Amino acid sequence: MKRSPWKTALNRLGHQLKSTVNAQVQPLRSRLLNDPYYRFQNLDEVKLAAELGISIDVNQATTDDWLRLPGISIHQARSLVSLQQSGVQFHSLEDLAAALSLPVQRLQMVSPILKFCYYDRQSPCVIQTVPINTASVEQLTRIPVVDLFLARAIVEQRQQGRFQNIADLQQRLDLSTEMISALMHYVTVG
Repeated sequence: MKRSPWKTALNRLGHQLKSTVNAQVQPLRSRLLNDPYYRFQNLDEVKLAAELGISIDVNQATTDDWLRLPGISIHQARSLVSLQQSGVQFHSLEDLAAALSLPVQRLQMVSPILKFCYYDRQSPCVIQTVPINTASVEQLTRIPVVDLFLARAIVEQRQQGRFQNIADLQQRLDLSTEMISALMHYVTVG
């Protein structure tokens, strides 16, 4: 049975369209998989990221993680991280919406890549972090790599101004690479 020229042309057009779409999606697919800081531009990219297995654990997300989501501002991202660092755990989309003072419907679009995991902060397996800019000498000495001398030096140096980040802490206290590598897991700068 011979195909009509119309069906052959339609099939050819369908294959060309599919090839064009694949050619456009492939670079995006590669970028999503290889660039952990890529900020999603629209819902289609969020859906594609979810299909590729990309997710954001809301209870361990960093500011950079939150900024990947379309419509999330730097202020909102920092607010969520601050809440998380203070011990707040998000259990649902409704919790996130309440924390951001947004309607739940506004967050529905990003829900395919959000993962809500529970972490027991009292577990001995979880590192208890200390806020470097507000911790007392006593709190600092509870950190395994900090002795009394270093704890006092941190508090004294903090009187000159808050630590901006871990690199600032290292530079102002002239800490070795090994010391800062061990210390950075136990402190938060905020």
